[in-house]
Amino acid sequence: MSTVRKGQAPAPIGRTEFHLRFMGSYQDPAYRAEDASIARLEAIAWKAYIDGNKAPLTQPAGPGYADPAYKLSAEWVATHDKLVAAQAQWSKAETPSRVLLVCGSSRNDGTCPGEISKTFRLTQIARQVLESQGLEVELLDLSRITSDYDLHIHPCKGCVSTAMPLCHWPCSCYPNHATRQTGDWMSDIYEMWVRAHGVILLTPVYWYQVASPLKLMIDRLVCADGGNPDPTSTHGKKAEEAKALELKGWDYPKHLDSRAYGVVVHGDVAGIEGSRRALCDWLDWMGLIQAGEKSRLDRFIGYYEPYATSHDTLDKDEAVQEEVRNVARAVAHAVGELRSGRLSEPGRALKPPRPK
Repeated sequence: MSTVRKGQAPAPIGRTEFHLRFMGSYQDPAYRAEDASIARLEAIAWKAYIDGNKAPLTQPAGPGYADPAYKLSAEWVATHDKLVAAQAQWSKAETPSRVLLVCGSSRNDGTCPGEISKTFRLTQIARQVLESQGLEVELLDLSRITSDYDLHIHPCKGCVSTAMPLCHWPCSCYPNHATRQTGDWMSDIYEMWVRAHGVILLTPVYWYQVASPLKLMIDRLVCADGGNPDPTSTHGKKAEEAKALELKGWDYPKHLDSRAYGVVVHGDVAGIEGSRRALCDWLDWMGLIQAGEKSRLDRFIGYYEPYATSHDTLDKDEAVQEEVRNVARAVAHAVGELRSGRLSEPGRALKPPRPK
């Protein structure tokens, strides 16, 4: 048995620091008339924090779980049930083909930049192509975490690095009510991915990498690649139990495989090729199927030109617009071939000697 190593986490914050952080959300003078009410809420929140009350609403797991009596978070169960239903619908031949378009930019005109992103415009170009071919389209605009009220993609806590079975599908790390880590959008995002027959990621390059909202989502999708669908088998987050399970032999289930994908990466100076390659490698690893050479695109839009005129540059760059259309066409074609059983990926049936 591998030893569980300890000693990194800081001690819980004290009451004074907790008060300062809690009141950070209530600085508006309009709240002053309710200071007494806020103080009562703070006292409740402090107790939940000290008690570690991560999931205040729970229910017995019931039949089908390793420990039917174990109390699961009711919020986790609701998300889990949504994914089971979405996967069942995805599998039916009569279900209309659906493509998920992921707009990975942080920018939109509802927040500080005051302008839409070029990525959003490219996403709309892809959408027009897909809808013209009769596919259903779902848009996931990740910039909403910069503009929507109390909407978050909380960071991955790295459970998988302790042991794969500790990483639950869907993620059970959030919401954590004790630490006010709530408003987690991933519950809905997981469902979007599950019900999609194809996915197209579109992103700008920020400092040689994809934009941070996209990276947050990618990290939180680790549970889709080998994640444990039964949290009762580890009795929540029991590291020792998860290590023992993995060491007995874990099959690393790929919960999102057999979906077609395309990728569009754009930049203005550097980093497009590396970012495109990393995204494609990630999706390949997850078991998704690339839709051919034309489905993977990296391009500069306005190489070393001013930021202020970048939308004007995109207006003129009809070639890149057509290349984005080709990405959408390639994915639409691949979805049709996949669902009809005509798309054969060489080597797909081969069993890897080192699964992970």
